[in-house]
Amino acid sequence: MTNKERYIKWTASLEFVPVFLQPWWMDAVCAGKDWDVLLAEDESGEIQGAMPYLLRKRAWFKYIIMPQMTQIGGIWVSPEVTGDKWKTAEVCRQLKEQMDAMGLTYYYQQYLPGSLCVDAMRGLGFKTKERTTYRVDDLSDLDALINSFSKNKRRQLQKALSLHADRRMEVEDFYRFHTHCLASRNRKISYSREFLLILERKARREGQCQILSICNADGQPYAAAFLVWDKHYMYYLIPCYDPAFSDSGAGALLALEAMKFAREKQVHFDFEGSMERGTAKHYKQFGSTATTYYSVEKYYKPFFRLAVWFQKLREWGMH
Repeated sequence: MTNKERYIKWTASLEFVPVFLQPWWMDAVCAGKDWDVLLAEDESGEIQGAMPYLLRKRAWFKYIIMPQMTQIGGIWVSPEVTGDKWKTAEVCRQLKEQMDAMGLTYYYQQYLPGSLCVDAMRGLGFKTKERTTYRVDDLSDLDALINSFSKNKRRQLQKALSLHADRRMEVEDFYRFHTHCLASRNRKISYSREFLLILERKARREGQCQILSICNADGQPYAAAFLVWDKHYMYYLIPCYDPAFSDSGAGALLALEAMKFAREKQVHFDFEGSMERGTAKHYKQFGSTATTYYSVEKYYKPFFRLAVWFQKLREWGMH
């Protein structure tokens, strides 16, 4: 049995695995690419922890990075290990040794908020960097939730009284709408139509996605979002807004309706993180709480850092 097959069986036996670490998610976001799993075991061969990963190769470079649209990756430990820093350290040590043997050039993954693996990996020589997502954990009282919004967002909701939420937008229509929204800002979409079709098909099969749109009385969409969830959180994975209707309040209504849908599913809400100042400011105005998580990184070959630096210079020069 391969590591991937063992991982599929192991995760099926667990009560909870974050959506971004579930095997079907990795199948979807890594379609056509090489993903696999490293496993840490106890003396009896029982899985104690696992690290699903996307392996990329370019020229003589071999590196692990986050798949597209995937906020969280890294190491997931068994319930027996959770909360035990010594067992967690042993899991990370085993996985680190396996990574060392892979001949990697570079490693980068983002770990779940509160993961003890971050400290363990830091102790093993990996660099960590603080990142921020914005979460709303208490959705029990909708009036209190709306009152926690900034005055600006409550004012926008008043503007959106003539609009309504709709859950019937098809995935092809969502892709066209997102493309249109970005083109209106002279920007290009960052994922392919095929990528979204695969992700939507697999997520819908698992009952873990929904496309939500905000429309006028004629059914014209002003804003839309692709939502995914697990047993704990709903993620605001791909929100988009038509700039032609930026004063309609559709963006505020979209966020509220997404949170109402999370409440319906009895999960918390995660705006899916943003390190962009403008986006972070937008999310803060919905009564959300800044939540820290960490990226974990290691340059196995010093020259790769220089290659990354040159690539960034090249990208900056194209803008």
